[in-house]
Amino acid sequence: MNVGSPTGAQRQFPSGAAYAEALQHTQLCFQHPELKGARPELTKLGLPRAISGAFASVFSLTSATSGQRYAVKCFTRHVPDQERRYQAISSRLAKLDSAELSQPWKLGFEYLPDAIRVGKDLYPVLKMEWIEAVTLSSWLDDNHADPFAVDRLADRFEALTRDLSAHEIAHGDLQHGNLLVASDDTFRLVDYDGMYVPALAGLGGTERGHRNYQSPMRGNDDFGAALDRFSAWVIFLSLKAIAADPALWSRLHEPSGEFLLLTEGDFKNPAGSTGLHTLLTHPDRTVSGLADQMRSFASQPLDLLPPLAQAVPKQRTSATMATSASYVPAAAPSQGGLPSWMPGHLPSTPAQTPDAPATNSPGGFHARTPLDVVAAVLWPLAVVAAILMVVAGVPKAVFGPGIPLVFAVVTTAFTRSRRAERGQSRAALATLTNQLAQVDEPVKAAAKLRKDRAKFDAAEADRNAAYPRAQDKLTAQYHAALKEAETRKVRKQRDMDKKLDGLSEDLRKALAKALADKQSAYVRDQLGRRLIAQSPPHGIGPTLAARLAAHGVRTAADFTGYRSVQNSPYNSTGAVLVLPGGRVISVYGIGEAKAIALDVWRKAVVASATVRQPTAISPGERQSIEQGIVLRRAQLTDQRKAVETEADASRAQARKRLEEGQERLARENTAAGDRARQQRQEFSRRTVALQQNDALHATLTAALETARIQQRRLSYARYVRFLYVGC
Repeated sequence: MNVGSPTGAQRQFPSGAAYAEALQHTQLCFQHPELKGARPELTKLGLPRAISGAFASVFSLTSATSGQRYAVKCFTRHVPDQERRYQAISSRLAKLDSAELSQPWKLGFEYLPDAIRVGKDLYPVLKMEWIEAVTLSSWLDDNHADPFAVDRLADRFEALTRDLSAHEIAHGDLQHGNLLVASDDTFRLVDYDGMYVPALAGLGGTERGHRNYQSPMRGNDDFGAALDRFSAWVIFLSLKAIAADPALWSRLHEPSGEFLLLTEGDFKNPAGSTGLHTLLTHPDRTVSGLADQMRSFASQPLDLLPPLAQAVPKQRTSATMATSASYVPAAAPSQGGLPSWMPGHLPSTPAQTPDAPATNSPGGFHARTPLDVVAAVLWPLAVVAAILMVVAGVPKAVFGPGIPLVFAVVTTAFTRSRRAERGQSRAALATLTNQLAQVDEPVKAAAKLRKDRAKFDAAEADRNAAYPRAQDKLTAQYHAALKEAETRKVRKQRDMDKKLDGLSEDLRKALAKALADKQSAYVRDQLGRRLIAQSPPHGIGPTLAARLAAHGVRTAADFTGYRSVQNSPYNSTGAVLVLPGGRVISVYGIGEAKAIALDVWRKAVVASATVRQPTAISPGERQSIEQGIVLRRAQLTDQRKAVETEADASRAQARKRLEEGQERLARENTAAGDRARQQRQEFSRRTVALQQNDALHATLTAALETARIQQRRLSYARYVRFLYVGC
């Protein structure tokens, strides 16, 4: 599975199907001269055959120029620091001298950036040497019944781990699918994607390795030279076990199973593991010893495990010896309850509990003292004195004959208390009791450690799950901001486009309005020039004209019509004149008939003016209106461009918020990872201390029980026996 979190947006890669489609035309899709025109291995349907993995698809291609066959890995998912990693790995492996390696396990590979075209874009590939070999599990399917061959392969695997360890290289995913066995029964190591080399120190891993070969203690921040230690022991145990007992392959392995003998569940729950129990109880000491080590390794951090290359003596044994003496693991507990090889590989930890005391509790009395001689002489004298007193008839009321015996008992008790052995025994018991009180009770300490570890693991699981969710949330917010900016831009541009499209109609309306205004002004001017007094309507004399003028009605422009009104007092119909503002006036002498005459006269003047009114505006007036429309078009065009600029600014702000959020999340996740790494180291120290504490507790308990037994050997009766027998 992939881990690691880039701080920026991840590049999107094509799918395996897209690569397969592109590889139908290698002359067009490849840039590299040796791959250009290469022939891909095809399926029955005539399509390039792909071997798909977690984040890549591998194709077999035969070069048209050299005839060399290559495995070409095409990436389908983002790999953090991809180019840097492959260049560092390629550089490190290139420096290895093949003559100094135990076997030709390393394969040549080359990272080619921008090597394959899929659609319009170029993508990187890995060009690797193709090897004719079978996976380790397939080899075991065919050869597990040959103990000598399997044991020899175990030795070669151990030698391969020596090569890696000597050059500070870790593969990162040692498992049956990445260990190929060639025709000469030597290993070829493939899939270097998660490999660690010293140049990559400080980076995180890109994968966690196959779950059936990895320690339950392996975390996302484990990326160093110790990556392979647990999986190396898993594979070595499996090979040695099958070499010792070929029937174990059929008994513990499943056909096509993604494991050898043990699975992830066996490591997570050793107590409930049937497979591990089978190996632990196996009569062969190699198998049971290695299984016992694996059981303890499952709860140890990777950096505390011993490298297989250092912990296993270099050997080359026959198959017959492999069942009994090829490897005798030092798995029996030694000091501190740890396997004998482990103390040299553990980091020093400050001891919080006292060391086991070198107590010297005597197991009996030794060498009589003068007081012992006195006590020994006193008893016979006391017995004789008591007999004489009985014979003499001393009264019993005052203890009589018992006084000498009581005196002998008290004296003997006193001399016993003065023995050095009694003081040594009491001091040893007091020391052991005091030291045992200072040591944590193992069961409670182990329960607390498990509880703290479970709480930490749960918190880490939540954190690891929350980090991609937080990234997804940032990405969702970013896309929402982009969508909002685009929606706002489209809406504003649509409004601008609508206004731009309407400018032609606006021009037509403006020209029509200008003409209408010009015609209306002409008509008003003509109406204002026609005086009622100079050309009076029919029936309007100078007197009525004067009255009309007195009310402000001098020309045809001063009124717009008339309105009939009912004169109630006279029961007749009169009229009022309507002025341009809508106000009405009543002029004495102007009745309905004269009002009609005035209205007819005015309409005639309007008709005459309308006939003579202009039919077009002047070129200057038209040019002025058109210039206004041109100016409006330029303003709208500028506003439309401003909308695009505003959208670009919104997108840039959204991008900046995304990158700042991703950088903040990355910093927080890195800091949390550092804290988690420190906490794991603390758990490691506590685990070692707990083992030491457990062993010390057991040692002190056993020593205390021994001291109590030895104290019982210093009883009163044994002391009396010592006085006369000497032991």
